[in-house]
Amino acid sequence: MVKDTKFYDLLGVSPSASDTELKKAYRKSALKYHPDKNPSPEAAEKFKELSHAYEVLSDEQKREMYDSYGEEGLSGAGGMGGGMGAEDIFSQFFGGGFGGMGGGASRGPARGKDIKHSISCTLEELYKGRTAKLALNKTILCKTCEGRGGKEGKIKQCSSCHGQGMKFVTRQMGPMIQRFQTVCEVCNGSGDICDPKDRCTSCKGKKTQNERKILQVNIDPGMKDGQRIVFSGEGDQEPGVTPGDVVFVVDERPHDKFTRKGNDLHYEAEVDLLTALAGGEIGFKHVSGDFVKATILPGEIISPGVTKVIENQGMPVNRQSSKGNLFVKFTVKFPANHFTSEENLKKLEDILPPRKTLSVPKGSEIDEVDLVDFDPYRHQSSSRRDAYDSEDEEGGAGPGVQCASQ
Repeated sequence: MVKDTKFYDLLGVSPSASDTELKKAYRKSALKYHPDKNPSPEAAEKFKELSHAYEVLSDEQKREMYDSYGEEGLSGAGGMGGGMGAEDIFSQFFGGGFGGMGGGASRGPARGKDIKHSISCTLEELYKGRTAKLALNKTILCKTCEGRGGKEGKIKQCSSCHGQGMKFVTRQMGPMIQRFQTVCEVCNGSGDICDPKDRCTSCKGKKTQNERKILQVNIDPGMKDGQRIVFSGEGDQEPGVTPGDVVFVVDERPHDKFTRKGNDLHYEAEVDLLTALAGGEIGFKHVSGDFVKATILPGEIISPGVTKVIENQGMPVNRQSSKGNLFVKFTVKFPANHFTSEENLKKLEDILPPRKTLSVPKGSEIDEVDLVDFDPYRHQSSSRRDAYDSEDEEGGAGPGVQCASQ
């Protein structure tokens, strides 16, 4: 006696219906209510209900649980949720929608995980490009048995887990029902059964073996930090699984002189005061390995912090003939104090524009003050001094701390 007949009623079969009768009933109803054939919202909802009912009743363990405890039994212990969607179940019967009208297509084989590696590159290497040969240890299908694990024709699907390698186990602990997934103990998770004498001698029935492969990674000129180099299908191989990719991710190392922003380079150049005022030459080594020389024309005054651009001297634009720009920010080095002799100061007064005179409104009071060199320990802010004084007065106790009385 079944506790709930809702799912059987949806499919129009009796609780004693065989698997063949269930399939026939589902096929007939699903064709009638499939969204591609009947686009109404009511039909779509009915199609989902039919598919869910068939998913439960077509699974021997789920059907047993449903017959004994109804729908509550399906969700009683961590859920029987998941499973296939309505379109996935439908595609098992019809292989997709109606005449290519967009119905649910089969998902195909599972895909393995991608293998990611970081490849460290200097700015010079990213400017010129380079080739790296890297060794990869990967899992491949056994070449002797072609991933079968044994002699051809001697391997059978495990009847306990139906080739899945995993099975559901149901336990009742008082009023609670616990259902969990575990590795099939009959096939040890392999999904098939093979007599020990028929197992592959190379992989010992594991179906896979290890291989060391050398991959040649090409770093193209102009590649950027975080850019990916993909070797499609070079991931680990497993039976019935599409191999993932091997992905190398560019990791750009910081440079001590240059900073990269996109395709542009930034460089900070120091010039002496004479060059900044009267012109001269600057030069430095570029990431290309060549030396760059530029002329500052007499009269072209370089102010501290000013930025100039050298066009087409930045990073190569990947797979293009053009390049970014090189931005040069200038700092000016002033002479040491011994330069300020009375004679030199007199010369400067004769050459430079006159000093700006101080304009003070009539009647204003003037305080004569001294400028001294800044000392971070001596010239701390008044708020910090006040905080230290307060702590000293309170004996160094923190806020809200009280001393225990004897």
